Amino acid sequence: MPLVSIAMYLTSRPLAEATAELWSFLRRYLLHAGLMGLPETLDQSVAYDEAWLRPDLLLSQTCGYPFATSLRGRVRLVATPVYSHPDCDGPLMRSFIIVRKNSSLRVLEDLRGTTAAINSHNSKSGRNLFRAAVAPLARNGRLFERIIETGSHGGSIAAVIEGRAESAAIDCITLENIRRFDSAKVEGIRIIAETPKAPGLPFISSGGASSQTILLLRGALHAAIREPSLAATRATLGLVDIALLSEADYEPLISFAGDALSQLRA
Repeated sequence: MPLVSIAMYLTSRPLAEATAELWSFLRRYLLHAGLMGLPETLDQSVAYDEAWLRPDLLLSQTCGYPFATSLRGRVRLVATPVYSHPDCDGPLMRSFIIVRKNSSLRVLEDLRGTTAAINSHNSKSGRNLFRAAVAPLARNGRLFERIIETGSHGGSIAAVIEGRAESAAIDCITLENIRRFDSAKVEGIRIIAETPKAPGLPFISSGGASSQTILLLRGALHAAIREPSLAATRATLGLVDIALLSEADYEPLISFAGDALSQLRA
C-alpha cells in the first residue's frame, strides 16, 4: 500500500481534520481514475521528513529548501498549494520576523548582538529566509551573538515569548494558522519585519512515480479546488488554488541559503 503523509501544517485539530477530509476526497478521485490500493487514512506513524524519500511514497508535502537541495532529483514535484493567508502571493510565501510584544527592538538593526531562534537548519522559512532578510546588516558575516534551534515554529515562538531568544522567523501560513486556531500562543509577539518571498511548500511524490501518476495527483488536487462540498475544508486550510511550478522555480532558495550569515550555516 502506498504511503500518504501530509503533515507540514497540522498544528491544531481543525487543520488535522481538514487535511484528513482533503485526502478522503483525493482518494475517491484517484480510485475512480483507476489508482488502486490506496490507504483510507493519512499515515501518522512515519515522521514527516522520513516520508519524503520512502520508495512507496504517493503523496507528501515538503519544505522548499530540502526540495531544492537534498531531495533534488530524488522525488517528483506534484504541485504547489496557493494559500489565502496574509503575505502569501500566489504560490509564493514569506516569513515574519517576530520579537516579544514588550521588547524595545523595533527594526532589524536592533537585532545585532542578540539571540535568534530557528526551527531547523533545514528550514526555508525559519532559517534561510531569515538569513536572507538580515544578511545585508551582517558585519564580517555576523549579526547575532547566538543562535538556538527549537525544532518547530511553535518552539521558536515560545522561545521568543519566554526570553530565550529575542527574535525568530515564522512563515506566514503557520503564523496565520496559530492566530486562527490557537491565538493565545501568539499574543505575546510582535512583527518587526518581513523576509523576501519564495515558492511555498510543494506536494511531492517518490522519485519512481510515473508521469501518469503525477498527472492523476495533479488532477485530483485541481478537482479538490473546484469541489463545492470542500468549501469549508479549503477555508479551514486557507487553500485557494494549486500552482504547477518547475524545479527551477525553487533554485533561488539555494542562493538564499548561501548569501547570509556564516553562523547560521549547518
